[in-house]
Amino acid sequence: MLAFPDQPGLRPTPDRVRQTLFNWLGQDLAGLVCLDLFSGTGVMGFEALSRGAEKVIMVEKSTVAYKALQQNKQLLNAAHAHLINMDAMQFLAENASPFDVIFLDPPYKQGWLAKLLPAIKTHLKLDGVIYAEAEFAMQDDDDWQVVKHGKAGNVFYHLLKSRHERT
Repeated sequence: MLAFPDQPGLRPTPDRVRQTLFNWLGQDLAGLVCLDLFSGTGVMGFEALSRGAEKVIMVEKSTVAYKALQQNKQLLNAAHAHLINMDAMQFLAENASPFDVIFLDPPYKQGWLAKLLPAIKTHLKLDGVIYAEAEFAMQDDDDWQVVKHGKAGNVFYHLLKSRHERT
């Protein structure tokens, strides 16, 4: 059983939402490289690894949550989980590797998605997708298409694809 610190704003993605997401992704993530930005409890990243992801980069700024991620990585013997204790925007500024799947579950009511989505385009592979949780329903815009979406309680969850091809 994974342990999570009791911190304000730290909320594991509910089981039924994770099940829906991985149904959308096709269950088998063999060979995919994933980014779990705002990793928090790490449930999305660890789930991706359990479904065959080649590697998951898990970025978490909170030292308390990061230490729990380290313990859970060891408990699960998750050798392909790469943990980084860093601010999300700093990570994006320093990282040059693209990802197949990016999990975004930033703190609510702080405008993170508006800051992240423009910055994250270059971090997504051509056929890559973004899973985003928010306190509101996201809409298609000039850059992103909401491919699938759902709502559980007060959480809106979305699967996004870029509308622009990368060169």
